Amino acid sequence: MRGIDRRLGLLFCGFLLIFSFAIVRSFWLQGVRGSALREEAHSQQVTQVTVPGQRGRVLDRNGKVLAASEDAADVIATPYQVKDVGQTALRLHDLLGVPTPDLVAKLGDRNSGFEYLARKVSAGTAARIEKLDIEGVSTVPTSRRLYPQGEMAAQVIGAVGTDNQGLTGLEHAQNGVLGGENGEQDVVHDALGQPLRMETVKPASTGEDIQTTIDAAIQGKTEEALSAAAQQFGAKGATAIVMNPNTGEVLAMANWPGFDPSDLAAATPDELENRATGFTYEPGSTFKAFTVASALSDHVVTPNSSFYLPPSIQVYDRVIGESHPRGAETLTTAQILAQSSNVGAVTIGLKEGASRFSQWINRFGFGRPTGLDYPGEEQGIVPELKDYSGSTMGNLPIGQGLAVTPMQIATAYSAIANGGILRKPTLIKSVGGQPLDENTDPHRVISTRVASQLRRMLEGVLEPGGTASQVSVPGYVLAGKTGTAQKVENGTYSDTKYVASFVGFAPADHPKLLAAVVVDEPQYVHVGGAVAAPVFGQIAAFALPYLGISPN
Repeated sequence: MRGIDRRLGLLFCGFLLIFSFAIVRSFWLQGVRGSALREEAHSQQVTQVTVPGQRGRVLDRNGKVLAASEDAADVIATPYQVKDVGQTALRLHDLLGVPTPDLVAKLGDRNSGFEYLARKVSAGTAARIEKLDIEGVSTVPTSRRLYPQGEMAAQVIGAVGTDNQGLTGLEHAQNGVLGGENGEQDVVHDALGQPLRMETVKPASTGEDIQTTIDAAIQGKTEEALSAAAQQFGAKGATAIVMNPNTGEVLAMANWPGFDPSDLAAATPDELENRATGFTYEPGSTFKAFTVASALSDHVVTPNSSFYLPPSIQVYDRVIGESHPRGAETLTTAQILAQSSNVGAVTIGLKEGASRFSQWINRFGFGRPTGLDYPGEEQGIVPELKDYSGSTMGNLPIGQGLAVTPMQIATAYSAIANGGILRKPTLIKSVGGQPLDENTDPHRVISTRVASQLRRMLEGVLEPGGTASQVSVPGYVLAGKTGTAQKVENGTYSDTKYVASFVGFAPADHPKLLAAVVVDEPQYVHVGGAVAAPVFGQIAAFALPYLGISPN
């Protein structure tokens, strides 16, 4: 009996020990290790997938798509899981278009746990990769940027990086508006790894569309004309701006050379530059319109004021002559502008005086950004009155001794074209379908009388005897001004490097279209009337009837 009791006691102790171990084990698994085990189980049953957010579109003024996004995928590999490197590289080569040696190098790195094999392949290619079911190779959803119009307005629209962040142009400046946020989904699997359901953790968002003021048809024609001229004259670079002078809307902003925004890595710094806002240069004779505008406004001259002009004029230590030899002659203010007389412009500038002339330069907006909604706009260089030297008033009236941007020149000429109102130019029409309520800060800089007088005088530039007399558009009266400026090199004016330019508008009496053309370092021929003015003529010949602008 006593032996039985002892056996029962030992059995009870054994059961008690096992029960105690079970309780301790249960406490360890549920209390101490519970959280980690639940996470491990969750990771085995649930896969977290990133759902890429789509960027908004960039549109032209008529809704034509200039930039958009589509679903894509990155092809990735875990090299140490790949069993046959050579065979895998051969199978992927044709689909990815990546050289086989490059794939072998990435797949053969057995110490690597992650490699990108290709970025932003199409959704169709990603599906074919997944169908191959290669161990160690998979795809990750993303999106890629498309530019349906190719290189059109590339510098203006800009480009994005591999992470879909805007890097240049409007893509960069408006990244906060265009960029969509990535979302997350949990894919729940069964014990065999088959997906059962998908649960949205965080929904992806789509960025808002931006509609620009650019007109794709005018942009295309402007780029075509600009490219032809730049290549014909072997230029270093060129830009052209087309505007509605009455609203400040930019209808085209072209640059040469261009670049492919879908291949940003291949673009050079020169190709990426938006010269319309980033190129600073001495404006030369296009600035003479503002010399005359200031003198007319201050009643120093009239269009018919007559001046006896010697072949050259000396201002302190500088002797200023004409672009071509001539004898002494008498010209009116209007003739001085039409024939682009340096001596005449300096004579008018001296008559106006340094103090008032300095005020007018500032009044037209030179020396500060125009306020265009585009990143990195330069402000130019304008000397302050206190820094004027004895010869300054021999330089400024003919557009030397200061630097401007093409955008500043186009904006200032718009005030002449529209009757005297200076306003900020605009590049964005609406965001997310809502018109952009932008204050363009319209304010009068010259009277309607002076603006009308200037327009009539600028018609003479394209009439017989003017510096752009060979440019015409049948049925329309054009007005404008040529510019030929020597570039400064090592502190002196170069005899071989020039900037040729032209600013024009039409119809001359009530302008509805304005274009500024600037060609940097043309070869063979360097005068604005021969290099830049014909580009304006081609743009006007297309855009005036296209926009339904009647000759009257």
